[in-house]
Amino acid sequence: MKRCPECRRDYYDDTLLYCLDDGNALLQGPASAAKSEPPASAGGQSDDGPQTAILHSTAAPGEAPTRAQIHATEQTAVLPSGITEVPKTKGFDKRLILAPLVLAVIVLGGFFGYRYVTQAKQIESIAVMPFVNESGNPDGEYLSDGMTETLINSLSQIPNLSVKARSSVFRYKGKEIDPKKVASELGVQAILTGRVLQRGDQLTLSVELIDGLTENTIWGNKYERKGSDLVALQSEVARDVSSKLKSKLSGADAAKVEKTYTANPEAYQLYLKGRFAWNRRNIESLKQAAEIFKQAIEKDPNFALAYAGLAETYVLFSQYNVASSNARMPQAKAATTNAMELADSSAATHAAPQAY
Repeated sequence: MKRCPECRRDYYDDTLLYCLDDGNALLQGPASAAKSEPPASAGGQSDDGPQTAILHSTAAPGEAPTRAQIHATEQTAVLPSGITEVPKTKGFDKRLILAPLVLAVIVLGGFFGYRYVTQAKQIESIAVMPFVNESGNPDGEYLSDGMTETLINSLSQIPNLSVKARSSVFRYKGKEIDPKKVASELGVQAILTGRVLQRGDQLTLSVELIDGLTENTIWGNKYERKGSDLVALQSEVARDVSSKLKSKLSGADAAKVEKTYTANPEAYQLYLKGRFAWNRRNIESLKQAAEIFKQAIEKDPNFALAYAGLAETYVLFSQYNVASSNARMPQAKAATTNAMELADSSAATHAAPQAY
């Protein structure tokens, strides 16, 4: 037990050194022990002077014991009622701040990592579904069908990309498309759909690239152009779609995808009309196709695709009893030669020679 020599308050906590009321050093034992100490002249201290706390004896054998002097300050610590000890202050744990920061980094890293992996994944197979003619005029079907076919041919120039042929996708023409079902039936990763609206010279094209597994939209865009910008529009759409399918194309591959075979919009529209007639495959439509391809060539004598279309039409004349093969095959061969010389790299120009 310890006691304050001034106020005589007893403390049972041996770890305290100073009185909590007046700040005086505490002494071992009751107040009577303090009074029984020798006077100051004998090596002790009088009751009038400050009392000292005896910590331990440092005297050698035979010597008078010495006292360790602890000086009390005049200021006292003011503590809440009932508290007899000053609580120990613990150091601030930095982990309390670091933990949520580390967690935030992990969450953000996972999010951006997922986006990076998802975006970096390249699409290796696609089906370009027949574009829908929203003009309300059957005469506009040549445009929606022609843009679909042209885009199929353009995307087919991308290395290591499987693009479903026209014959595979056009069986879905005029039907409601279930992207997940169609992707499964055709065995592709992505579906590209489009809608074409033509009002006078104003042309609006809306396209959407859809994930065949999740049915989520990967990308979509809306183009509003003049009819005279149709050639440039086809090239622009092919470039935009290819950029969403592959992370990077070489300069040569990009040039193949964006290639246009004529700068004349009238020749290009005539070509699309001729191809539309050719695909109907009957006597009248084939005759019509031949005449339209000739008109396209008149508009642009260097239009390789128009020569290729004309060659393919002449080849079918004998099969559909439009004309004998002896009468038209020389013309078909001549048209093919022109097409090959003008654009040897075009897949479309290789179609006619394979028929004879």
